[in-house]
Amino acid sequence: MDIRDLTADDLDAVLDNRKRAFGPLSGGDAETWRQMVAPLLPEGRYIGAFDGSRLVATARINAYTQWWHGRPMSMAGVAGVTVSPEDRGRGVGRLIMRATIDRAAELGHVVSALYPATTPLYRGMGWEHAGGLNRATLPTETLRALGTGGADVKLRRMGPDDAPELIATMGRVYASTRASGPLCYDERTWRLWLADDDDFCYIADDGFVIYRWSGKDIEVDGCVAGSEATTRALWSLVGTASSIAKSVTACIEPQDPLLWLIRERSQDEIRQTRWMFRLIDLPAAVARRGFPAGVSLDAVVHVEDAQRPSNSGSWRLEVSAGSGTATAVADGGAERGPTFTVGGLSALFAGVPTATLRRTGLVTGGSAEDDEALDSAFRCAAYMIDYF
Repeated sequence: MDIRDLTADDLDAVLDNRKRAFGPLSGGDAETWRQMVAPLLPEGRYIGAFDGSRLVATARINAYTQWWHGRPMSMAGVAGVTVSPEDRGRGVGRLIMRATIDRAAELGHVVSALYPATTPLYRGMGWEHAGGLNRATLPTETLRALGTGGADVKLRRMGPDDAPELIATMGRVYASTRASGPLCYDERTWRLWLADDDDFCYIADDGFVIYRWSGKDIEVDGCVAGSEATTRALWSLVGTASSIAKSVTACIEPQDPLLWLIRERSQDEIRQTRWMFRLIDLPAAVARRGFPAGVSLDAVVHVEDAQRPSNSGSWRLEVSAGSGTATAVADGGAERGPTFTVGGLSALFAGVPTATLRRTGLVTGGSAEDDEALDSAFRCAAYMIDYF
């Protein structure tokens, strides 16, 4: 089995594998998919496993920015993972994912995330459940009523040329709210999405909303706002469809301010799609992550990562004044603290508490004091509002 970069000549075979894995795309969606992936090919972001000349498996590595406690870092968004039906059960999935991890590192990504179609494969390669994408369904009329307090916010329509401003707005809001987990596409991808005539896109000084019709109701891809006034203005704009649309389905934060602004909230209808997370470059990820300004940490942990040996070994984790470092130390000795699988440490990085990790075998050894210190430093509610 050979692993190599995919080219434009392979895309028909890739689409065939994709159809067998996930179902067919419509003609329009297939064309959008080609426009999206074509620029990735010369960058080495789409790889395939071949048995002779026959394409057996694929994986795509999207270039995203992801925020952790308000600070951005380079994230490999893994998608398009397929194995042809006749080759499943031969270990091809592990082969393509091992190559994906190596390629993500070569491309300079320090962390990785994916939405799993199957958990065991990815867990066995070091990804672990971390955060969720939350979809809330709300009465449209409830949103329309939020207009009070947001009337003075200036909104305007967005198009492809607004991609740089949209990206900058996201960065400001995620930094100020100390967000953990949300991602941003690159400018090229945003231009593609903002050109979609079926999407309604509006931007303010400190927020934006993107929504569309879904049958006779409304679907919101994302609404990001940095203030109460902008939150009210954007959501009430969506609510102006209440004469036709009876409900709105929206991707929201776990503690989205919308849920505290709507007048009537006696029962939530929220569905969650889980995503998995993996550290690619442990010391770089810790150095680029934000941490609570009032928390200090000095702990030694041992990490086991069979796929990325450079992550394995003992590390001194230090946090102060909102920043952190991970420094390799001599293995073993009196300072040896808890031992994490790479999946366990990835989950901790994403805010999963050590009590959960211990009861699933993802961390062993160490002390209760270690656990409390690590929990205090890495605590967050990781989320995304984008599916990829």
